[in-house]
Amino acid sequence: MPAPNEVALFVRGLAALRVPYMVTGATAEIIYGQPRVTNDLDVVLALDEQAAARIETVFPSPGFYVPPVEVIRVEQVRRRHGHFIIIHHATGYKADVFIAGSDPLHAWALPRRRRVPWTAELTIEVAPPEYVILRKLEYYREGGSTKHPADIRAMLTVTPVDVTLIEEWAARLGVEAVWSQVQAG
Repeated sequence: MPAPNEVALFVRGLAALRVPYMVTGATAEIIYGQPRVTNDLDVVLALDEQAAARIETVFPSPGFYVPPVEVIRVEQVRRRHGHFIIIHHATGYKADVFIAGSDPLHAWALPRRRRVPWTAELTIEVAPPEYVILRKLEYYREGGSTKHPADIRAMLTVTPVDVTLIEEWAARLGVEAVWSQVQAG
């Protein structure tokens, strides 16, 4: 499980950018499912040009590694799968930043992100559980790691979800067979 202070290092900076973001991946699974160990923070970010130019000031060197703004802009223009990392040097903690781009699932999920208390002083914006499940279905289809179905089952045990919505999106994403397999156990 990530330390609250490590998550705060990144979430406070993301909030300072004043663009929509949502925490996903293992940190979202911790919230919606079961505790697990993770050494990074996965974030989807609706990054505009002005925010891209401010990233280096929000995550300043020498405390953080941020790729040059030119690299971020190359990733930003990708329609899908734009990605870069930010590293906090003192802790080695890393944020994997996925740029929302024109991904329809990102477009659906960002306005539906949830504000969740992380600590007494910090609230984070987290992807809806349906988004986390759908991405895990895609990752399972692509890589076959059994951790994804196990994570989904844990989430379904702990967190209420809109199953109809998952079924609709699973059909759109071509993962309906994987969804059926996960549900069957």
